[in-house]
Amino acid sequence: MAEEQTVSLVDVLEEDQELEEEASAVLAGSDSDHCSYPQGYVKRQAVYACSSCTPKGGEPAGVCLACSYKCHEGHDLFELYTKRNFRCDCGNSKFSELQCKLHPEKEEVNSQNKYSQNFFGVYCTCSRPYPDPDDPVEDEMIQCVVCEDWLHGRHLGRVVPDSVELQEMICESCMNKNPFLWTYAAHLSVPGAAVQVKEETEADKSNTNVPKKEEKVDEVIEPSCKRTREEAEPSCRLKALQAIDEKRVQSGAVFWPSTWRSKLCSCNTCKERLSAAGLSFLLDESDTVLAYENKGKTNEQRQPGHDPLMSALDNLNHVQQLEIIHGYNDMKSELKDFLQGFAAEGKVVTPDDIREFFEQQQSRKRRRDDAGRFYPT
Repeated sequence: MAEEQTVSLVDVLEEDQELEEEASAVLAGSDSDHCSYPQGYVKRQAVYACSSCTPKGGEPAGVCLACSYKCHEGHDLFELYTKRNFRCDCGNSKFSELQCKLHPEKEEVNSQNKYSQNFFGVYCTCSRPYPDPDDPVEDEMIQCVVCEDWLHGRHLGRVVPDSVELQEMICESCMNKNPFLWTYAAHLSVPGAAVQVKEETEADKSNTNVPKKEEKVDEVIEPSCKRTREEAEPSCRLKALQAIDEKRVQSGAVFWPSTWRSKLCSCNTCKERLSAAGLSFLLDESDTVLAYENKGKTNEQRQPGHDPLMSALDNLNHVQQLEIIHGYNDMKSELKDFLQGFAAEGKVVTPDDIREFFEQQQSRKRRRDDAGRFYPT
């Protein structure tokens, strides 16, 4: 007979609250009732891929939160978390047999959407699913703010720093595609970002004194002894950082503090460089996932009435409402005390323990009811 699965009570309480807060942060920023297609390319929204409608080997496609509920109920969906500048594909030409129930009139394709391996349920440089049934290692996954792929912490090429939830990460591949970012990394990345996980040979160490990638960027610097009329922007922050010639190992992912975007140069030349690389969003601090999550939490707080209990209370009179609220609060307090006893002793909670708790609740209720009755003699 298989051993009954048990869990730590502390883990149950903490995980439940974390999942609730995460869902509120991500989903509250998206509309669960209306297809987002009429909004065009939404700045950031929760996106899903349906493997039932667009299986691997076909064209990638993504759907909004509302369509995942209304049009793809019962389908196999990949939760892609959030994507930027994405327009809902539900029911367009990529779906051969499905028509969108919420907004059937759509263009055949959304040409500005960007797709990745994530839309087929694989992630990271290892191109594996998440969760991976064949991977025994428990490892957090972190999203690159540029390509928006998710990478295992152990596949980043560097040690994941503390407080990573407050930081943004750019993977090594995206850094190498945009070499000027290494200049910013040498000055703006989080403390310890220069720590390298990969083993270095002596030849590698000697080569790090003159990073080749930064040399290519430095070629655009005007000689300090010669000023021309073209120098219309003397305060280019990137050029100033390049002139300092700070060195760092150019390998592995880079982590950035929450304020790093505000320190990027926004002169015309740098704006053009970012635009040409498709990175203009880096100058927008409201583009961050953290900003989106905070917006979602704020929206959730501003929209009361989603609690089924509160909705049911609306149909009762004042006395009935008070009775139910007091009963609910008493039960919640007693359950919390019951569970804290397990937590204090480091015990785990089993289904039998939960059943015992509610049986005790029922027994107490019956005794209270009997005590309140008047039996004539």
